[in-house]
Amino acid sequence: MGKHVNEETRIKVVQEALAGVKVGALSRMYNVHPETVRGWIREHRDHIPLEDIPLANEHLQELKRLQEVEARYEKAMKVLGEKELENEILRDLIKKHNPAYVKNLK
Repeated sequence: MGKHVNEETRIKVVQEALAGVKVGALSRMYNVHPETVRGWIREHRDHIPLEDIPLANEHLQELKRLQEVEARYEKAMKVLGEKELENEILRDLIKKHNPAYVKNLK
């Protein structure tokens, strides 16, 4: 994002920072350097009315929800990788003319 962040997004980032969200978390969320976020805060903090600043509790709940979604995504990707590996092993077994497990069936 960097220099190409529009003014609305900058103000939103400043509002979230003023609500208590850490600068490091905001910089990761919006893919900008933490010093850039701090500059935006210095530039805009005096122009944002207090009623426009969201409650910190709302942001904490949203961040917690986001972390849960990311954890579920990572778990699903791991399971998917394991299943793909199992499928590949089964495909290789099917390709063999005389698999070892067939000999003991009779």
